[in-house]
Amino acid sequence: MCPSVAHLSFHFFRYHMELNLKKPIVFFDLETTGLNIAKDRIIEISAIKIMPNGDQEVKTRRLKPVDDMGNQIPLPKEVSDLTHIQDADLADKPTFKQIAKSLSEWLKGCDLGGYNSNRFDVPLLAEEFLRSGVDIDLRKSKFVDAQVIFNKKEQRTLTAAYRFYCDKDLEGAHGAEADITATYEVLKAQLDRYPDLQNDIDFLSEYSAHNNNVDFAGRFIYNEKGEEIINFGKHKGKKVAEVLLIEPSYYNWIMQGDFTLDTKRVLTNLKLKYGIR
Repeated sequence: MCPSVAHLSFHFFRYHMELNLKKPIVFFDLETTGLNIAKDRIIEISAIKIMPNGDQEVKTRRLKPVDDMGNQIPLPKEVSDLTHIQDADLADKPTFKQIAKSLSEWLKGCDLGGYNSNRFDVPLLAEEFLRSGVDIDLRKSKFVDAQVIFNKKEQRTLTAAYRFYCDKDLEGAHGAEADITATYEVLKAQLDRYPDLQNDIDFLSEYSAHNNNVDFAGRFIYNEKGEEIINFGKHKGKKVAEVLLIEPSYYNWIMQGDFTLDTKRVLTNLKLKYGIR
């Protein structure tokens, strides 16, 4: 058999392990106005909901990014160049606030997955919900990040991961739907390749976690004793409660600073939890 025929045969008979699900999981990808979780906005969201019986539902929506006054935020040139989305493409689209309630209902009871989603997509999605005044507790979800698994095993990009695990080129890279479809395929291929990866969302969520985060942005994390500690700056490694007691101004610095709404809410809850005035 010639090499090309053998190659085609390999593709024809290659099947990926299906996820073992106890509840639905939504793999999603965001295109945004930038990379600042506290300030930037979603311009496109694409998601695949996988049901325990294997059924799938795909949703893709473009969104008009607006500031706090409701004015459309112009896209930086580098964002338009990367995503091929222009300001005019978004002018007549709904804002995130307009779809937030229906999206929260669609996500209710689901775990979440993506590629670099623990560091970026989940925190930014949570921020958009908070900004829109929609109360959704994403912390009830498990988070599976195929990039973390990939980096722990191979250390490459999504395009390389797709080629490495699925032996296919990623067409339409940096389009939300193309990226998230590839992410879902990559995760299934990872389960095929690594016997030590359990086909279980709880295991995959723990394995793909960067840290045991208290807030989505990872400014505060839990230590081995389950205590909340600071994960950045001059107080890194110190207990949140101790810093709030010794340096009360730290709370005000966070609340007035360029931190996410989620981070500020978490710190406020910790302040109340420990009875610190």
